[in-house]
Order: sequence, then structure tokens, then C-alpha cells
Amino acid sequence: MEECISVFDMLKIGVGPSSSHTLGPWRAAERFLGELRNELLLHAVTRVKIDLYGSLSLTGKGHATDLAVMLGLSGQDPEYIPIENIAAIIKSIESKNEINLANEKPIPFYFLQDIIFNKNFLPFHANGMTFTAFMNDDSEYISTFYSIGGGFVVKEERINAKKKIQIKCAFPYPTDKASELLAYCKNENKSISEIVFENEKSMRTEAVIDHELIRIWHTMLECMYIGCHSEGILPGGLNVRRRAFDMHQNLIGLANYNSPQSWLEEIRKTEVKFRQILKWVSCFALAVNEVNAALGRVVTAPTNGSAGVIPAVLMYYLVIENHQAGEKQIKQFLMVAGEIGSIFKKGSTISAAMGGCQAEIGVSSSMAAAALCELMGGTPEQVLMAAEIAMEHHLGLTCDPIGGLVQIPCIERNTMGAIKAINAAELALATDPENAKVPLDKVVETMWQTAKDMNNKYKETSEGGLAIAVNMADC
Repeated sequence: MEECISVFDMLKIGVGPSSSHTLGPWRAAERFLGELRNELLLHAVTRVKIDLYGSLSLTGKGHATDLAVMLGLSGQDPEYIPIENIAAIIKSIESKNEINLANEKPIPFYFLQDIIFNKNFLPFHANGMTFTAFMNDDSEYISTFYSIGGGFVVKEERINAKKKIQIKCAFPYPTDKASELLAYCKNENKSISEIVFENEKSMRTEAVIDHELIRIWHTMLECMYIGCHSEGILPGGLNVRRRAFDMHQNLIGLANYNSPQSWLEEIRKTEVKFRQILKWVSCFALAVNEVNAALGRVVTAPTNGSAGVIPAVLMYYLVIENHQAGEKQIKQFLMVAGEIGSIFKKGSTISAAMGGCQAEIGVSSSMAAAALCELMGGTPEQVLMAAEIAMEHHLGLTCDPIGGLVQIPCIERNTMGAIKAINAAELALATDPENAKVPLDKVVETMWQTAKDMNNKYKETSEGGLAIAVNMADC
């Protein structure tokens, strides 16, 4: 049996622009500091060096990997750091040639020399990084980590998830496959969200589950709010202009609100015409991923590059489908989404560096489709069908970001993933599960096979596709 993967593993609060290239390395740096503390070595360190490999190196600057490791080594937490402090911390490191290691010990740090971009790939995973600490007795402490997607970080000695390590899961309803999840639903006469809730209760109290799920939702809502009210040019050199601001202004017109929650209620009061539905969904998704591209705070769902899909579809339900919906439905949606994401993580990958964008936008669309389907009255069979339909129509999607930035085509892809999720849920609701031809487990297997067959230049390396067809000068 695989490890237990919680909803809160699949939906993490962090900083953009990338879960695998920003959040993962940031967490790896934190873990490295933890190892130094455990070995009582932290205050003996005189210098640190970071080697980035493979995809982390090839698109690392565009994904702010170098900034992430500096922030992580500085002892900053991506979940709680004030976003407005990031630029000042980085500027201080670069101007002083010094880093305050773990926010405790200043040491010399020359970011142009001490962060090394190695284009070669380590054999374990495409996103490898090695931290080296040099000690005052001339010894070295070396540790290698791999960012395997969605902010998950593993050590080199850990066997890859694809090799199915045998770790007993403590969940009452441990699940590797969709077929197992469906069996639990049938045997217990429960919905998917109810099964997930029982699993989560084995790890934390109901009060904590409720609080954390709503905290995730509030972060999503705030992210959409900020994105809809921010204009200008995104950083990185592509000169991409934010579009959510203008789209939002055209949709909402004159309105009166002063907070994310009052904004949501204002939208709910707006008479949305049929032609505007797609525009609203696109606006929500654009808003999130423009915030993500600007190193703002988002919810990894299941990755930062696909962070706009799930909040956009949940907002669609709240402002279009059910104006009476509240926290109960929000929590239900997030639990179903997290469970579907965990099935893909266990059976395939959520890392674009391993599987292309099908592993990010495809998985997020599948998660959102399933969650929406349950909220709209779908049976567990239909919920899994919705997830299958959404992924089926993302198979083979490449990851080829221009300039290594999570902007083109990434931001727009979130709008497409959200629209497909809604469509997939509607199709599943209109279909008798007995007529389904492709079970979700088969599409998960197919996605992993497609990932293995995909050329590496289409796996977040910026060495193929749009990344070389259009260069930064053209933009």
C-alpha cells in the first residue's frame, strides 16, 4: 500500500510561480536546514552551494528557482511570508553578498557563483538539486533532493513513487486506484467526499479539517480577488500584460464591495448572461495564474502552474450554479478534488518535468471535473467518469513554456482546463455509467505511459514546442 496522501498534501498554500521549481526547492532548502540542525552543524557552516540539475536548471531562472532556494535558506516559510517582503530579502542577499542562514547565522553568499545551473539530468528525477554546506573544520555536508511535482520533495534514497514502496497507510479507506475508491463508496453507501472525510479524520480533528479547508478556500478567493484588481505587466521579460483586470471590469461594471467575500457576494447578485459564463470562468482562472506568475500566494492545486483551474470551477459553481452554496459545498468540492489528485500522483505523475502539461493542467482539470460533478448530484460512478473525461482530453499535452516562465502558454491553459472540467462534469451527469467505456484507472495508466513516451524536450525544459518556435524577442 502507498503512503497516505491527504487533501492537504494535494492542496498546499505557497508562493508562485511553480510548485516543482519554486515551492519544491524552497521546501528542500528548509529540509536541508533541518538536517543541519539535527546534526548540530548549523552554526559551523561557513558557506553553502546549491547545484540545480535537469529541468530545474533549464527553466530555473524563469521559474524563480534561484530565488526560492535563497528564501528557503534564509528561513522564510512560503506559506506565511508576507509577499511584499520577498523583493527586499532577495535584494539584500544580492547587494550584501550575504545570506542569513536559517534567519540565524549570516554567511557569505554570492548568488551568481553559489547557485550553479547544471544542464545534465540526475538519474532519479528530472528535478534534482544538491545542497553542500562547507564547515569551519573544512568538512562538507552534502544532501540531494528531488522536487517531484506539486511541492512534494523526496530524498535520493527514497524509492520513486513509480516503484510502489510498501508503506502501510493508516487511513480507514486506503486508496491507490479509482476502483478501490468506488468499492468503498458502494460498500459503505457513502459519497467520495464522505470517504475522504473519514480518512482525514484519522489524521486530524474535524475542527482542524474544517478550518484548514476553509483557509485554503479563502486563499484561493483572495488570489482571484487580487488578480482581478491588479493591472500592469508581469515580471520576467516577456512583457505579458495582465488581462484579468480588464476582463473583470467589463464583466462587473459598477459594483460596491471592499473585500474578497463581499466581492463574491456582489458577483452572485450580478445577472450573468449565457455568453458571459465562459468569460467569468476564464477571468477567475486568468486572475489566479497572473498572481502566480508575479510570485504571489496561490494554492498548489495540484501544482502552481495549474493553480487557476480548481478555484475557477469552484467559483463557477458558487456564482452560476448554486447561489445558496456555502462552506459545506466548498469543503466537499476540495475533498473530492484532493482525492482525485492523489490517485493521479500515485498512479502516474503530477510533475510536468516528468509528464508534460498533461500532468498539471490535465490533472487539475480532472480534479475539478470530479468535484463539480459530485456537487451537482453525480453518483460516485459519474464523479469518476467526469475525472476520466477531463483527463482523456488532455492526454499528450506538452509543457513548453516560453523563456522558462509560467506565462505563455501556461496562464491561458488554466482557462481551457477549467472550461473542459465543467464540460466533463456535464457530460458525466448526462451519461449512464453502465455505458462508460474507459475507467479512470485506465486513463491514469495511459497518462503515465504517454509521459514515459514523451520526448524530454516537451517536459518543462524549454527546448521544444512553443519555447523554441517563439523566442523572447518575438514577444
